[in-house]
Amino acid sequence: MPSIIDLCSDTVTRPAPEMRAAMAAAEVGDDVYGEDPTVNLLERYAADVFGREAALFVPTGTMGNQIAIRLRFVW
Repeated sequence: MPSIIDLCSDTVTRPAPEMRAAMAAAEVGDDVYGEDPTVNLLERYAADVFGREAALFVPTGTMGNQIAIRLRFVW
């Protein structure tokens, strides 16, 4: 496994066996309905870290970019 993690794309870095095991063992739910405990915890943590009321997890850079473009015109 390379010593540097390349984050330029979400498909470049391959998960290590430990990462695969963690994913397989993770408690999951439907994040659209707020039922995924891992996503809920991550969003609460991010909101706390940045001193915000709430946070939103998006799984891809493209999705984040699309949200950012649309929010720019709402302000």
